[in-house]
Amino acid sequence: MKVRNARLWAPRGPRRWCIAAGALALASAVRFALHPLLGPMMPGTTFCIAASLVEYFLGLAPALTVMVLGLAIADYMFVPPYNYITFLDTHDLILLVSYPLVTAIVITLIERLRREQFRAQLIASVAQSRYELLLRHDNERALARRAVDETHRLLRHLAQHHDGFILIKGLERNAAQRASVGQSMSQALPAAAEVAPGPLFGALHPDDVQRLTHSLSPGHHRVRLRSEQHKREYRHANCSCERFTTHAGDFLVLRTES
Repeated sequence: MKVRNARLWAPRGPRRWCIAAGALALASAVRFALHPLLGPMMPGTTFCIAASLVEYFLGLAPALTVMVLGLAIADYMFVPPYNYITFLDTHDLILLVSYPLVTAIVITLIERLRREQFRAQLIASVAQSRYELLLRHDNERALARRAVDETHRLLRHLAQHHDGFILIKGLERNAAQRASVGQSMSQALPAAAEVAPGPLFGALHPDDVQRLTHSLSPGHHRVRLRSEQHKREYRHANCSCERFTTHAGDFLVLRTES
């Protein structure tokens, strides 16, 4: 995978330049403190270390700046004759060749390693995002499959118990779920909070009609149905209410048990 942003791993802003200036000042102070002990030996060592650390934490541009300024400071202050630049001698040539070469190699290797590290982090983030998308799609497919199965079960239930079917009631859903209701199921089933009558709905006692349409819940219920022989008499009947969750909404189906 080609990642173009791998070279943008370093932080941005003026803060990194302030830190780089502080690192350069610290390297100069350390080398100045060690100057009585080291003399003209290793004049650019502390600046090489500072440039390498700046490269690791702040990026290529501040590291190159520290390297160049460190070369000038080392040549001026720690290469004899001290604090004096009029001509180039052997010590100057050795510093001008060895210090930039070694520092540039170290900086280049660190830059490459940091880019590869940042590239691996970007690829891991992309892989994590794609994995989460796959999981979300799998969950959506599972929910859709469950809703389809529940819809089929509802239709089979209505066909099987058509003669004892009393009513079907739609339950309220939130706005996001109502927006995804299918057109075909919206035509075949009652809307949310509405009641669709069944073959026995007309025989239901008016008090039971009011009670069931407002407070129907899954489980067993006892209702009064008009007798077929005596139209003014009502008989008690045991009913069963089941809940069905479909892609068109949640529905309660009330039917007689006998």
